[in-house]
Amino acid sequence: MYRFLLTRQWLITMLIALLLIPATIKLGFWQLHRHEARVARNELIGKALTASPVPFDTLSPAPGFTVPKDVTWRAVTATGQYDVAHEFVVRKRTDSSGTIGYFVVTPLKLADGKGTVLVNRGWVASGTSATQYPPVQAAPAGEVSLTGRLRPDETYGASGIKDRAGLPDRQFNLINTEEQSKESGNPLLGGYLELAATTPDPGDQPELIPAPDHSDIGPHMAYAIQWWLFTAMIPVGVWILARREAKDRAKQAAEPETVTEPVPA
Repeated sequence: MYRFLLTRQWLITMLIALLLIPATIKLGFWQLHRHEARVARNELIGKALTASPVPFDTLSPAPGFTVPKDVTWRAVTATGQYDVAHEFVVRKRTDSSGTIGYFVVTPLKLADGKGTVLVNRGWVASGTSATQYPPVQAAPAGEVSLTGRLRPDETYGASGIKDRAGLPDRQFNLINTEEQSKESGNPLLGGYLELAATTPDPGDQPELIPAPDHSDIGPHMAYAIQWWLFTAMIPVGVWILARREAKDRAKQAAEPETVTEPVPA
C-alpha cells in the first residue's frame, strides 16, 4: 500500500524532511541561547544600576584600562572640574525620540588628582551646518559632583561605525579615551561616565541620556518555541501527505475500469 514511498519523488521529500528536522532544532536552540543571553544582560544591568555608587577611579584606576562587562553600567561618582578646552561632540547620535544630533563629551579633572574622566554630558540637536560645531550649553564652572553610569570605550570594531577621516574640528565618531588622549595629550582613565545627575544643579544642560531598559526580554523564547513546533510538524506533515496519497491510490485501484465500446462507422 505504501510502496509508492520508494519512488524518486517521495524519497526526495523524505530526505528534505530529514534535513529540515535537525536544522529547525538547531535554530530553536539558537533563539533559546539568545533569550538566555538577553536575560543575563538584563540582570547584569539591573544589578549595576541599583548598586550603591562608587568612585569612578576605583573601577577604572588607570589610563588604557578596559572596562569589563561585569561592571559596565555600574553607578559611579566623580568630583572635579570640567576641562572645557578639550570638550568635543560625537556625531550621529540619537535622543530618546530617535532624533539625530550629537553627544557632548567634556573631560573632568578629578579633585583627588587621580586622573581625568571623559563625561558624556548628554545629547544636543544638530546645528544649521554639519561642518560647524553645534550649539552646546556650557559646562558648569567650578567644582561639581557627578553621578552616572560607567561605560566602556567605544571602538570601531564593536560599534560597527566606520572610521571616517576629515571630520570638522572637535567632532568625532566615537567616545574613546585612547583617541582623545592622543588628541589632547592628556592621559584619560579608561571608559567614560554617562551622566545622570550633577550637584549643584547646573540648570540648562544637554539632554541627559536615559538609563537602559533592562525589562524587555525580547521575542527570542517565542521564536524558539515556534521553531520546535515546526520541527514536530515536519514528520506529522509527511505522514499526512503519505496517508492522503495512499488513500487516493487505493480509491483509484478500487474504481472499475470503464470500457469504451467502438462506435460503428
